[in-house]
Amino acid sequence: MLIIGLLWTVVASSQTNQQLIDVVEKEQKKARSLQNFQANTHTATYDLLTHKLELEVDPAVHYIKGKVTTEFRALQNTETIVFDLANNLKVTSVTMNAQELAYVHDDNELTIAFSDNLCEDAIQAVTIAYEGTPSTDTQDYGFITTSHNNTPSLYTLSEPYGSREWWPCKQDLEDKVDQTDIIITAPKQYKAVSNGVVLSEEIHGDFMTTHWQHNYPIPSYLIGIAVTDYEVFSQTVQHNGYSFDIVNYVYPESREKAEKYTEVTVDIMNLFQDLFGTYPFKDEKYGHAEFEYGGGMEHSTISFMGNFSRSLIAHELAHQWFGNKVTCDSWNDIWLNEGFATYLSGLVEHHFDGEEDFINWKRGKIADITTSRNGSVYVQDEKLNNVGRIFSSRLTYNKGAMVIHMLRTKLGDKVFFRAIKNYLEDEKLAYGYANTSQLQAHLEKASGTDLQEFFNDWIYGEGYPSYDIAWYQNEKDELNIRVSQTQSSRKVDFFEMDVPFLVIGTNGEEMYISIDHTTNKQEFSLGIDFEIADVIFDPKFDLISKNNSIGIDIEAVAEIEINSSLKNTANKTTLFTSEK
Repeated sequence: MLIIGLLWTVVASSQTNQQLIDVVEKEQKKARSLQNFQANTHTATYDLLTHKLELEVDPAVHYIKGKVTTEFRALQNTETIVFDLANNLKVTSVTMNAQELAYVHDDNELTIAFSDNLCEDAIQAVTIAYEGTPSTDTQDYGFITTSHNNTPSLYTLSEPYGSREWWPCKQDLEDKVDQTDIIITAPKQYKAVSNGVVLSEEIHGDFMTTHWQHNYPIPSYLIGIAVTDYEVFSQTVQHNGYSFDIVNYVYPESREKAEKYTEVTVDIMNLFQDLFGTYPFKDEKYGHAEFEYGGGMEHSTISFMGNFSRSLIAHELAHQWFGNKVTCDSWNDIWLNEGFATYLSGLVEHHFDGEEDFINWKRGKIADITTSRNGSVYVQDEKLNNVGRIFSSRLTYNKGAMVIHMLRTKLGDKVFFRAIKNYLEDEKLAYGYANTSQLQAHLEKASGTDLQEFFNDWIYGEGYPSYDIAWYQNEKDELNIRVSQTQSSRKVDFFEMDVPFLVIGTNGEEMYISIDHTTNKQEFSLGIDFEIADVIFDPKFDLISKNNSIGIDIEAVAEIEINSSLKNTANKTTLFTSEK
């Protein structure tokens, strides 16, 4: 039974890691356009206020016709406004206050000229009518038509820069639009899904128009639509005196399994609310929309799901706090989205499956992280043209998650979770953007601890430590430990860390201890009130490390035995002399 149990643990860990790898590979695939596009500096002259997207689509036809009205506030005196829009979509008109405006559409950029200069702080709205065939090139697609069970389906996938492939927008990590109306007209046999809540569904002839509205700030990449023959079922979340629905849009052929697998979403939602505060969009909904994709996408209030595994449900739901409520303000800081989402899936493992499964989860993460000696959690500027590096399962997801766990163990649960709640509720960050230094500031404020060294080593630095540990017990009530460390990368000269141990006694006693390791070959003496049989390094896999060794300090023990022998000899000599 022990062998079978161990084998199942390894298999479970392998399955969990493979699910994450599948998600990450899809993240990388959809992000390839990042290599060809950075935030357009020409769109920085205005602040988005509202979007109204009126879209006509048919899942059986790879085509879109739309009219997008954008209300904005000018940030400076200007004669033009610029939107991101793919060249293969044709603009048919641009109007403001019912007047036609001149425009130029070139190099995936739509430049609109005002008839009169627009003054700073002026609020205006432009309406752009367009249509065309969105790109099918996997390098930059954001609008996908496919099928399931021989039924046409359509979905969008815009992270990071796919929005422009299907609507005129502002693609950056700087400006969220405050309110969004998404009005989708499609053949009436289909259901249309989007962000927020449904205001109306109206049938006219062979078509149905569905009006969705989202009343929270949102970046362009988190706006999404999906259209196919969905069936709908809901669960209700009741928490701290309020309730809201989890609405699931699934394929008819998937419904039976989906109803079973998604039941756990309510419990995961309540776990996350207990730990991190109220679901950020409780006034609207949370939901899932099935789509033909191997991973998932965390559109605000509606995650698109390639499957309904518990780990994927947890990962995408976690993003509603980490990524959607508070969004990384650059792709350098993508770990703030993906590291937290990965760690929260680990918290779900701990909550539902227990301590041993969580230990195994951490063991698997550490094993993956340490397959290479180098690489930082933070994405350096010179790496931003490498999508595989940005969405690295080893660094952004797994190491990001384990670094979060090490911060938790360093600060303690009470301080850590209070700091994270404060971070999420910070009025400068909530429903806006954040960077790594802002998270660090909240952790430091809550703990009263300077974490610069930790962040330098574990977020901006590279690699991991390896430990060589020698211990001995010279008296029954004292444990002596010497801890030496080497580093896998020259980018970090030393990892100052709390190093955990489990001390086991000859009669089965157990004591967990943690030592503050700040210098190499540091020696510690700790009080222990039992005879020690063994000392185990990092028993719960709370520390990223590899190639560690631990054993009895033979030289120290030998010296103790020699001293003891000399002492006994001296005692015998003294006794003999006394008798004489």
